[in-house]
Amino acid sequence: MRVPAQVSQPQRRTARARGRLRAMSTHVNLLGEPAPTLLPALPEADQLLSAGAPAAEVAAKYPAYSLAWALLAEAALADDRYVDAYAYARTGYHRGLDALRRNGWKGHGPIPWSHAGNQGFLRCLAALAKAADAIGEADEADRCWKFLADSSAEAYAELSS
Repeated sequence: MRVPAQVSQPQRRTARARGRLRAMSTHVNLLGEPAPTLLPALPEADQLLSAGAPAAEVAAKYPAYSLAWALLAEAALADDRYVDAYAYARTGYHRGLDALRRNGWKGHGPIPWSHAGNQGFLRCLAALAKAADAIGEADEADRCWKFLADSSAEAYAELSS
């Protein structure tokens, strides 16, 4: 085994820098952020809603279509039927999570509000937060609002009022 003739000594740090972490100028994720997840459209369900079909009929025919569940939840919230709203929103939320995972989402990353296919899921998430708050589930409401803000600041701004 060959040993190098001269082994360099580590440079001495000043007393001021020794043992301290230096502040970073920005809070950027150095590993990067995953690509936005874009849920596919469901034109058949969109057409039914556009033609005036009731959201319950669309949800029954296309149970994976989160927008129908969001509409049901939002209508229940408007009528102060908070348990119904919670159930509708939770169904749409879970169906949306399934769709997100099928489309490459790994549990974090952007879900843009600007993409129409994502709006049903994001509306379910906001409706779930509102319904959870209305029935006294403050922790659940906070978790949902944080998830919405982390997923889409635009959706949070639009739906949190």
